[in-house]
Amino acid sequence: MSGTSPVATPENTRLGVFAGLAAYLIWGLVPVFFKQIAEVPADEIIAHRVLWAMLLMTAVIGFGRGFGAALRTARIPRQLARIALASAMVMINWLTFVWGVNSGHILETSLGYFILPLFNVALGVLVLKERLRPLQWLAVLLAALGVGIEAARVGGLPWISLVLAASFGIYGLLRKQLPLDAASGLFLETVCMMPLALGWLLWLTFNGENHFGGTAGLLTARDLLLVATGAVTAIPLLLFAVAARRLPLNMLGFLQYLAPSITFLLAVFVYDEQLNLSRTLGFAAIWAGLAVYSVDLLRSAGNRTVAVP
Repeated sequence: MSGTSPVATPENTRLGVFAGLAAYLIWGLVPVFFKQIAEVPADEIIAHRVLWAMLLMTAVIGFGRGFGAALRTARIPRQLARIALASAMVMINWLTFVWGVNSGHILETSLGYFILPLFNVALGVLVLKERLRPLQWLAVLLAALGVGIEAARVGGLPWISLVLAASFGIYGLLRKQLPLDAASGLFLETVCMMPLALGWLLWLTFNGENHFGGTAGLLTARDLLLVATGAVTAIPLLLFAVAARRLPLNMLGFLQYLAPSITFLLAVFVYDEQLNLSRTLGFAAIWAGLAVYSVDLLRSAGNRTVAVP
C-alpha cells in the first residue's frame, strides 16, 4: 500500500467516517471488557495487549505483504523517532485508561475523552501555530473551566482525564503525520512497545505473579480474555488510523464525542459511579465547550461550501 495520504474523495471521506464511528463505538464499550479482568493489574493487562496485538498485526501485514513499507519507514531515523514517540503516547494512554476503569474512575476517563477534541484545538495552536477563531477560544475556555471545577472537587488536578486527553491527542497528531498505511503503522508501534511488554511479562512469570496460564496446561476464561486484548486493542486502533489518514483532525474530534458519551452512560447507569452537583457542573462546562466547538465547525464548513465556485 502507499504511504501517502489517500486522495480526499467522497468515497474516502465516507470510509473515514465509518472507520472513525466504528473505532469510537468500540472504545466507548471497552470498559465492559476490561471490567471482566479487573483482578489482573493494569500493567500486566497492557503487556498482554501489546503481545497479542503484535502477533495479530504481524499476521495482518504479512497477509497483505506490508512488511516492505514498514521496514522502509523504520530505516528513516526521523520517522522511527515519531513512531517510537507515538508508541510511548499510546502505551501511557492504555495504562491510564485500564487503571482508571478497573479502579472505579470510569467517569474520569470519560471526562478525559470529552476534553480531547478541545485539547486538539489547543494542540493546533501550540504545535501547528494555528490561529483560533473567537468561538474556538470560547470552547477552550469553557473546557478549562470544566477542568477547574473538577480540580476543585477532587482537591487537585484530574490527572486521569488530563493524561488521557494529552497522550491520545499527541498520538493522533503523530499518527496523522506518519507516511504509512494503517496496518504497517500499527505494526511498527507494537514492535516499539514489544521489548518492554515482553520483558515485563517474563519478570512477572519469574516472580510467580503472572495471571496467565491455567492448571494442567488448560486455558481459563481469564486467559482467553487476555488473549482477546490483542483484538480489542488492534481493531479500533486500526480503524482509527484509517480514519485519521482520511479525515481532518477537527472532524476526528467531532466523531470522538461518541466514545465518552457511551462511557459516561456506562459509569452512571451500569457501574453506579457518583454524579454529584459539582461533578455535573464540571461536565456541563465541558459539554458547553463542545457545543460551541460544534457550532464553530458547522459554521466553518458552511463558509467553505459557499466559497466554492
